[in-house]
Amino acid sequence: MENKKIIIDVRTPEEYVGGCCAESINIPLNEIEKRVDEIKKMNHPIILCCASGIRSGQATAFLKSLGIDCQNGGSWVEVNNTINKN
Repeated sequence: MENKKIIIDVRTPEEYVGGCCAESINIPLNEIEKRVDEIKKMNHPIILCCASGIRSGQATAFLKSLGIDCQNGGSWVEVNNTINKN
């Protein structure tokens, strides 16, 4: 898959199990810093999402500051809708 993107949902595990993008990975915002090495090994562009886009925006800014190719997708519902359209 040349255009593969990794979706990371930064909500809490409790929020995540209540609904999420089908192929997303749950890495809560408070774990992002500890899991940078794991994220760097993903070797694909990353889309971050959460409930509203605020936490994913924080995670995006942090990861971009480390040179990681990522973008804030906003809410997981928006990301899910975008994926299902393609």
